[in-house]
Amino acid sequence: MSSMRKQAIAGLKLGDSFAVSRTFTEQDTIAFADISRDYNPVHFDDRFANAKDFRGRICHGLLVASLVTEIGGQIGWLASGMNFRFKRPVYFGDTIECSLSITELDDRNRAKAEAVFKNQHNETVIEAHITGIVPDPSERRVMEAMMAEGDPTNKHH
Repeated sequence: MSSMRKQAIAGLKLGDSFAVSRTFTEQDTIAFADISRDYNPVHFDDRFANAKDFRGRICHGLLVASLVTEIGGQIGWLASGMNFRFKRPVYFGDTIECSLSITELDDRNRAKAEAVFKNQHNETVIEAHITGIVPDPSERRVMEAMMAEGDPTNKHH
C-alpha cells in the first residue's frame, strides 16, 4: 500500500511533503513523443541538441514534470493549475527526484503546493507551483474502501 495514499486517507495538512524519483530513459522520451506528438528534434537528433548548446538529446520537460502527477495521483489531488519553470535540461539516464510540499490549505480543501525537481547532482531542474483540491472526508472514505479492496487500479503499491 502506498504510504502517500495512507497519508491522504488520514487527511492531508499544511506542511505535508512527499517525494518520488525516477530515472528517465530514451524509451520514455520516445513513448512521450508518441503520446504528446512532440517530435522536437532536440529530443531525437544529437546535432540539433548540440546546436542548442546541450551536451546531447534531452527529455521532454513535461515528461519530467509529470513526476508531480505521480504524487497527485497517490494522494487524490485534483489539480486546477500547474506552473512550471524549467531550469536545466534532463538527459537520458538522469535520475530526478520531485519533492512536493503543501504550502496552503483552506477549509474547503483547496490547496497550494510547491515542488522542486532535482537531478542526481542535486541541481534543480524544475520548480513548480501547483493548485488544486485535496480529498474531503467522503472522498477519503472511498479511498479507504479502495485500499481495503486491494486498490486494484493502483499500480504503485
